[in-house]
Amino acid sequence: MLRDLVLKCRSYRRFYESEEIPEDVLIGLVDLARVTASAANSQPLRYRIVREEKEKAQVFGTLAWAAALKDWGGPAPGERPAAYIIMLDDLTIAQNRSCDAGIAAQTILLGAVEQGYGGCMLANVRKKELMASLGLDPERYAVELVIALGKPKEDVRLTETGPDGRTTYYRDGNQIHYVPKRPLEEVLLRGTRLESERSAPGDI
Repeated sequence: MLRDLVLKCRSYRRFYESEEIPEDVLIGLVDLARVTASAANSQPLRYRIVREEKEKAQVFGTLAWAAALKDWGGPAPGERPAAYIIMLDDLTIAQNRSCDAGIAAQTILLGAVEQGYGGCMLANVRKKELMASLGLDPERYAVELVIALGKPKEDVRLTETGPDGRTTYYRDGNQIHYVPKRPLEEVLLRGTRLESERSAPGDI
């Protein structure tokens, strides 16, 4: 079952915007992230749920979407996220804990997929503008990620990298979104030493 969730947990960027996510579902996703692993168990992450129309528009205006899709400016009205979870560092506890953020964000997205939703982690954010629009104290908090959430409106499919090894995601004429993944044989290093180390100068 976990494998099924991981395979479905893709970066979705277009949604059925009118299908709201209940607040208790969003709170449940934060609660799921709350109990994940944290470096030194310091737990510096804080979360701001955004689901009201005015605030959603403010958040959307600070985001950049899908850098690899040069001719696409982001989801159109009607296809925008139904909600956001803003992930922040509490600077009085710790900062730059990217491992915490990655673990928590993936857990939120897996939890969303389990309930029939999907989402996307966004790090290309005008963070100062976002902080100001939501009235967050920049002396106390720093934005780690924005997690966009909703009912997915796009077909995202995994495919293996071709002979050129390119991993750039793309869409075809039917607007199916393809995400190339390296094959297992390429990422799994077998044996105790790397090939490049076996003939290192000075070996006897």
